Amino acid sequence: MVMYVRYDDMLNKINMSLKTQVLIIYVSLVAITLAVFWQVNQFNFVSFDDYVYVTHNSDIQSGITLEGIRWAFSTTHAEFWHPLTWLSLMLDYQLYGLNAGGYHITNLVLHILSTLLIFWFFNHMTGAIWKSAFVAALFALHPLHVESVAWVAERKDVLSAFWGMLTLCLYVYYIEKPVIRRYLFVLFGFICALMSKSVVITLPAIMILLDYWPLRRFQSHKGNLFLWQLKEKTPFFVLSGVFVILTFYAHFKASVKYYPFYYRIVNAPVAFVTYLEKTFWPHDMACFYPLSLQLPNWQIYGSVLLIIFISGAVIALAKRFPYLFVGWLWYAITILPVIGIIKISAFAMADRYHYLPSIGIAIMLAWGIPSLIKSEKIRRNILLPAEIAFVVIVAIVSGKQCGYWKNSLELANHALRVTKDNDVAHAILAYALFEKGRLQEAIEQANEAIRLNPNHDRAYEDRAVFHFTLGQYQSAIKDINEAVRLKPDYAPRYYLRGNMLKTLGQYQSAIHDYNEAIRLKRDYAETYNERGGAYFNLGQYQRAINDYNNAIRLKQDYAEVYNNRAFVYIHQGKKDIGCADARKACELGNCRILEGAKVRGLCR
Repeated sequence: MVMYVRYDDMLNKINMSLKTQVLIIYVSLVAITLAVFWQVNQFNFVSFDDYVYVTHNSDIQSGITLEGIRWAFSTTHAEFWHPLTWLSLMLDYQLYGLNAGGYHITNLVLHILSTLLIFWFFNHMTGAIWKSAFVAALFALHPLHVESVAWVAERKDVLSAFWGMLTLCLYVYYIEKPVIRRYLFVLFGFICALMSKSVVITLPAIMILLDYWPLRRFQSHKGNLFLWQLKEKTPFFVLSGVFVILTFYAHFKASVKYYPFYYRIVNAPVAFVTYLEKTFWPHDMACFYPLSLQLPNWQIYGSVLLIIFISGAVIALAKRFPYLFVGWLWYAITILPVIGIIKISAFAMADRYHYLPSIGIAIMLAWGIPSLIKSEKIRRNILLPAEIAFVVIVAIVSGKQCGYWKNSLELANHALRVTKDNDVAHAILAYALFEKGRLQEAIEQANEAIRLNPNHDRAYEDRAVFHFTLGQYQSAIKDINEAVRLKPDYAPRYYLRGNMLKTLGQYQSAIHDYNEAIRLKRDYAETYNERGGAYFNLGQYQRAINDYNNAIRLKQDYAEVYNNRAFVYIHQGKKDIGCADARKACELGNCRILEGAKVRGLCR
């Protein structure tokens, strides 16, 4: 279905200037991308990591503050070190609060900017306006890229792609005049890309490929090729190495033991080829693809042979068709860090991992197909209608796929329709049903997720919440204990269990869990607040005050804590201090204690 038509000659014959053609392409790329994706401004958050990144993340919901900036640059929350991603979400919260549409629009804007940078980048390097437009259009509209755009939690994907493409544009700018100031701009862009998502560690290798084609810098450095590349690219590779170490540190977790190296190594070539298949035939796309532990041998060996065959062919044809060589290696190199050999969770592949690698396949198509068809008549009469049909079909498929991301129910139900034994989809559906108040159905879906994957810690945690809401406390505590056992280094889970125990009046046990949560996350303001409540219920008022002080130190606009501290002070008879706290809480939007104190004549 993917075909390309060469418009350059035809447009020149009707005397359309190059500037006009470029302007038409920019406007068209923006217009068609908006037409496909504008629907996201009506979408909700989904119960698939959006709670980790925004809806249950108090650090994000504090907005841009000095403390928030410090947190963004020091945390490995969500198992990544990507401070710019956190800062962008904090800025969104300041602008939109918890209006999900605003976050989606930010993702869309970043996606459009990356698309325009891709067009500028290839057009500036090659002068092939319409081939460059094809590469940008495929990136903008491919259905596999819907996940990166329509999922708030994938802010890191669209943000790193923007900075990554800007880095490559700055690299071309530097090559035109190799001075230190321009070189530093390239380094700055690369650092920003890495601080958005470390997947861009392969950019230095991409720069070397671009030096080969289309920049053809190898020809002017034949005598000192190695030393020249070593001198120019070493800082970039050093940065990549640093971020590899940071990613290993942040992302390593016990789930690796559930998926031994053998399963990860055999899944890699199958996933590699499946991405290729879905590039040309985007079907059965889901938010989560379960890892199969029973891949047939023909699929494993067939994938390996196909990779070897294509790689051998592009290497053999490298001198004659350098764009095929560069495009294939672009795809292979950029997808390698996410192919799952080093570490994989419960998924076999993910649509979002196709985002930047797809550019390599687009290069092969954009420059490869025209080189096979010399007849202008055939290009005009056959390829032109084919390209128009391609754009229309891709836009329709992407628009439909995008619609599945409008809420958790749609997302999970679609994933269950197109995949088998999908425990994650059942877990997403379970929480979506819970939010709708359909508790018994939610428990049934959580049961199915756990049946499919007995190590699904999130499903145990969610089922614990469902049981607790129904008043089934024994079942709830049993499930939350299992969730903690499966992931013993996750602070929010101790916080949740502490809250359950505190609600049940088991204050000392709750304090034990709060202690563990604070040990794992020293800046956990909510935990200090809840532990303060547990101490108060035990009559340990000074400890309660100390915890409330710590919570306010960490989160100075925490109205609930001012109310709680006011209540303790008033309970102790220190009404002046207590009323001051109550008034501060009221200024922050919570007048609960102040109004009660006024009724009792304690505060004016």
